[in-house]
Amino acid sequence: MPLQVYSTLTRKKEPFHKQPGDTVTMYVCGPTVYKPSHIGHMVGPVIFDTVKRYLTYLGYKVKWVVNITDVDDKLIKRAEELKTTVPELSARMTEDYFQCLKALNVTGIDHFPRATEHIGGMIEVITGLINKGYAYPADGDVYFDIAKDKDYGKLCNRDPEQLEAGARLEISNKKHNPGDFALWKGAKASEPKEVQYDSPFGCGRPGWHIECTCMAMKLLGETLDIHGGGLDLQFPHHENELAQSESYTDKPFAHVWMHNGLLKLKDKGGKDAKMAGSLGNVLNVADALKHLTGDALRFFTLQTHYRSSIDLGIWDWLNPTTPIPEGMVAARRAYETFPRFAERVERITGQRFAELVAPTKANTIRSFQQPAFGEFYQRFLEFLNDDFNTGGVTGVLFELVTKLNKAADDARLEDPATNNPTAKAEFLEGATLVKEIAQILGLTFEVSQTTLGGGDQLVSGLMQLLLDLRENLRTTAKSAAKDNPLKKPLFDQTDLIRSRLKELGVTLEDRPGGTTWRVG
Repeated sequence: MPLQVYSTLTRKKEPFHKQPGDTVTMYVCGPTVYKPSHIGHMVGPVIFDTVKRYLTYLGYKVKWVVNITDVDDKLIKRAEELKTTVPELSARMTEDYFQCLKALNVTGIDHFPRATEHIGGMIEVITGLINKGYAYPADGDVYFDIAKDKDYGKLCNRDPEQLEAGARLEISNKKHNPGDFALWKGAKASEPKEVQYDSPFGCGRPGWHIECTCMAMKLLGETLDIHGGGLDLQFPHHENELAQSESYTDKPFAHVWMHNGLLKLKDKGGKDAKMAGSLGNVLNVADALKHLTGDALRFFTLQTHYRSSIDLGIWDWLNPTTPIPEGMVAARRAYETFPRFAERVERITGQRFAELVAPTKANTIRSFQQPAFGEFYQRFLEFLNDDFNTGGVTGVLFELVTKLNKAADDARLEDPATNNPTAKAEFLEGATLVKEIAQILGLTFEVSQTTLGGGDQLVSGLMQLLLDLRENLRTTAKSAAKDNPLKKPLFDQTDLIRSRLKELGVTLEDRPGGTTWRVG
């Protein structure tokens, strides 16, 4: 099946309008950088990073832009609360955002334009809209006149009156219509000079919607291939973007509009809840990463099809013993299958999973030594060709890793005495396929050195000493005669070591080639 993509504008899945080898332009709305990034801010970047990875894998040349809104009402208010400047606050929060992207292995973004870098372009577009009759100045402000746009509301599939009824609109007696939105906001005496810019309409600053239009068109052209963002941006942000852009250029603004689902949360009583600062249940990425790795958090996001809500499950956020929602706890537990498999790959093949060389281009006619791997590969392609269904692909990964673990157990590949080159070659072929799929999802299966037992040198040394002592006890117990009364007590001591370490959060894994340990 060729690549099919669902567009919010047409409300259906359609064959992607370009062919492998073509350039694909993609714009995704980024953050307003006034507070640290929370987990919701990472949903879009992870999803569209995966989209870019897969399009590149299919042979497309993808140019991806994510904007940074560094001038906005929220920034002005927050900077005032913190008694700092808007540039200082935005710079600090932008760096926080970048660190979060790095932690979740979001590597595909080509440009991060800042709104303050494109003020001139915004003034140019606003002037053009005024000249064409789509916008009007009003006492220092400039508004877009939605009544002049005959198909306003087409992205949400609603007429303007329905949109107005269901939205919190900015009230102003300067507007011709309640739904008219600001393209330019006149300067207020109470606002700092650093957010005031000269323009033909008077001193002020741009509105939120015009920022994205100008940055997208400047870097990607007047018609985008893909415009993405969260479902919460569909109205008013994307509807207004579309209206002003197409009114200015008389061209389609985007071929495909992709909207990702939002986080879904329940309180400790099982009732639907909303993440809000006033409730104290906003989970910043930095805090989440104290309890699961960036790789696990990325996996959690990709378990669900991007157009569906991501279920966080129940969370008693006021209870310090439940620092993350139960859905993330379950995902962390499920994800552990993969780094454990990566460690096993190294024990069996002598190669680190991260160093396995896997194909980076799709090949639908590939052949495999093990035919079952070909079936897994085709299912992987089918899921991603069906509107980037990463949830289906994570299921394929679980099945494939389970099959490989069983094959390794059946062939006793971790037993140093085993000499089965055919089974080992098939295992390596399957592991390479796992790597190929994982790298499209942006998953590394890396575990921290502390988890692997390679963190602090003293801790690692003491742990190895304890493991050596435990192994001596096990060896003595095994060599003892069946009627030796010391045998069971010796085994009791090895079990005691295991159980006490477990209480400390350290798990031991006894294998034919030796014992390994991990935190958690």
